[in-house]
Amino acid sequence: MTLEIRRLVSGHNAEGKSIFLTDTVVSPPANKRTSAGTSVIELWQTDQMPADNTGDKDPTDHPFRLPPPVNGTVFRVVEYPPDQARFAAMSGKDWTADAKEQGYHRDAGNARHAGFHKTDTIDYAIVIEGEIYALMDEGEKLMKTGEVLIQRGTAHAWANRSDKLARIAFILIDAKPVP
Repeated sequence: MTLEIRRLVSGHNAEGKSIFLTDTVVSPPANKRTSAGTSVIELWQTDQMPADNTGDKDPTDHPFRLPPPVNGTVFRVVEYPPDQARFAAMSGKDWTADAKEQGYHRDAGNARHAGFHKTDTIDYAIVIEGEIYALMDEGEKLMKTGEVLIQRGTAHAWANRSDKLARIAFILIDAKPVP
């Protein structure tokens, strides 16, 4: 399955009236990133609070980084293949180097799942298709379509133990690091 999402972006015309700036299907190669066997599409990003709604530049046109900019946000959708396929895709790759390149902290000491990581963010994770396990240092919960996790700067991982893709929408908001 190819990850494609229709993205509409609104804005203002010269008279200040609301308009649609774009109506596009975001698909490879534009805005699609892959890592650890996952497919990622960046839908929007802000780089300040409050956000700036002027202009018409696409803020997702940049190299992939997991966390949002300082004082910013990022909205993305991620497809997680079953873990067996995901780990096969990362066979021989350096997960820690991948994490460093993408700007997050990998928890290499957590033997429960190779994908354990931590960002200095508050994340809203909404399962929009399939099911996936949210893993914490202590405990795990199966999440199904329509369910939400508010992830508050904790070490975590995503485990797809099913035989189908899991699709999750994420909104990441820059936050103060947890001591």
